[in-house]
Amino acid sequence: MFGIGIPELLVLLLIALVIFGANKLPEIGAGLGKAIRNFKKAATEPDEIDISAKHKKISSDSNNSKNEEE
Repeated sequence: MFGIGIPELLVLLLIALVIFGANKLPEIGAGLGKAIRNFKKAATEPDEIDISAKHKKISSDSNNSKNEEE
C-alpha cells in the first residue's frame, strides 16, 4: 500500500515508545481503537432522522397561534 513493512512499523513503534512512554501507549491504542470502531459504526449505519417529533411540535405551535388569533 504505502511501502510500509515490518522494519518501518518497528521504527514507528520505537519512536512512539520514546515519545509517549510505556505507560501511555496502551491508553493511546485504546483511544485509537475506539475512534476507528465508532467511525466504522457511523459509516455503516443508515441515517436515522426522526422528523415526526419536530413535525408534531411545529403543528402544535401553529395550532396554538391560530387559537390565540381567534
